[in-house]
Amino acid sequence: MLKKIPHTYVIVFFIIVVAAILTWFIPGGEYNRHTINVNGIDREVITNNSFHYTQNSPQTWEIFSALFKGFQKQAHIIVFILIIGGAFWIMNSTKSIDVGIAAFLKSTKKFEKIKIINAIGINNIVMILIMLIFSIFGAVFGMSEETIAFVVIFVPLAISMGYDSIVGVCLCYLAAHVGFAGAILNPFTIGIAQGISQLPLFSGIEYRFFCWLIITFTGIAFVLWYARKIKRNPKSSLMYSEDEDWRKKHIESSDKIEYKKNKSGWVAYVITSILLIVISILFPKTTLSVGQSSVTTPVLPVITVIFFITGFFAMRKSVHFFIINLLLYTMLFLIIGVMGYGWYVMEIATLFLVMGLLSGIAYGYGANEIVKNFNEGAKDIFSAAFIVGLAGGIIVILNDGKIIDTILYNVSNSMSNLGKVGSISAMYVIQTMMNIIIPSGSAKAALTMPIMSQFSDLIGLSRQATVMAFQFGDGFTNMITPTSGVLLGVLSMAKIPYGKWFKWILPFMVILFLLGFLLLLPTVLIKLNGF
Repeated sequence: MLKKIPHTYVIVFFIIVVAAILTWFIPGGEYNRHTINVNGIDREVITNNSFHYTQNSPQTWEIFSALFKGFQKQAHIIVFILIIGGAFWIMNSTKSIDVGIAAFLKSTKKFEKIKIINAIGINNIVMILIMLIFSIFGAVFGMSEETIAFVVIFVPLAISMGYDSIVGVCLCYLAAHVGFAGAILNPFTIGIAQGISQLPLFSGIEYRFFCWLIITFTGIAFVLWYARKIKRNPKSSLMYSEDEDWRKKHIESSDKIEYKKNKSGWVAYVITSILLIVISILFPKTTLSVGQSSVTTPVLPVITVIFFITGFFAMRKSVHFFIINLLLYTMLFLIIGVMGYGWYVMEIATLFLVMGLLSGIAYGYGANEIVKNFNEGAKDIFSAAFIVGLAGGIIVILNDGKIIDTILYNVSNSMSNLGKVGSISAMYVIQTMMNIIIPSGSAKAALTMPIMSQFSDLIGLSRQATVMAFQFGDGFTNMITPTSGVLLGVLSMAKIPYGKWFKWILPFMVILFLLGFLLLLPTVLIKLNGF
């Protein structure tokens, strides 16, 4: 009989305790830091050859106060999750997402008559397209926290297609993070790492694009293989019993839904149209940036006009389709906000909150009913928000114990006399291990790249190769480390225990780690453009 997998809370708290124990045995140490301007933003980086040991700061009772500090540290993501949960609960209560999924699956059936599509499988094509889109988002503008909002859409879709919640998470979260790891223009990893390393911004893009293709293909192939396995035998899923709630909701939503048209839907249509008109007047042109390229276009006025048309016809059919229309435009505005205005979790949460409120108004809910649904959604998703704060406590213990710099200093010294291949491999391993305790790519770049880039000069290694080692080491382990608030938030939204996710994704992590090593070899053995 298999032992029961510990609850995610238990696993994370255990790691906090282990981190506290390490502070008793690892000496305290610090690097001096200074501020530099990286791509127009001031960032604090370490000063080379400035490491010095300091008085040790063992952690004891602080393992409990770390929970409080962890919530403070991760407050932006916690609030983001709560607002997303409340907003989507309002929308879910209208059954509009169920209607949208049913209509989408019905429309895909029409394409099965085409021989080549039938041979490949319409479900496979749908999954490939969705994962490809999210991988591009991860590679181009570093989509990460945003995937939390999409879990409540793609998990029900995967269940409706006959798969499990793991497949649903893979469609958005895993796909985005595969793209994040194979970053092409990601400003949060490549942009910062190259800036600190004094390399031309987004140089070496040709080889990174090749790497992104290989890594994305590997991710999609792995998910399709798993999805096919679950389709053939649903009980082979690690999540078969836990997914019962999702399946039950799917069966209930499959019951006949009475489409309706109401005056409140038209009120929501008018309110939304007025809001879009005001936004179009305030922002007649938007500069969308991708890497170093940018284009200025009247995208918001164009979208406003298109919404007038699609919203009108959606409302003529049913209020459910109007609410789905709101959801689609919310996603579109999310992309524009991130690429054109540098939006982060606060702006995105606000966007989804407005979407939830307009959905409630459109369906005919009164103010009290909207608040009631929002509270139920926030309550349902509270465990996801709580685990994010709990994970933040791990980083607090390591920082307060003053051992992160000591760890970095010692592992960087271990690379001496390894040669080019040995050194790039060691950098890759170090960045991978560092990502377990510092899941933030931008923070890790500021901490490690000043050391790594200078070290690469001493041994005749391309700084571009060092950036690639950072890129892979930072990207892959995001999908498995329990210190990642985004990962734990996504898993809690999907109701997937961390232990089961770890067991499922571990083989894929081994594949990615080995693949990353193979892709790093050409950076030191072959003359590549930009390297």
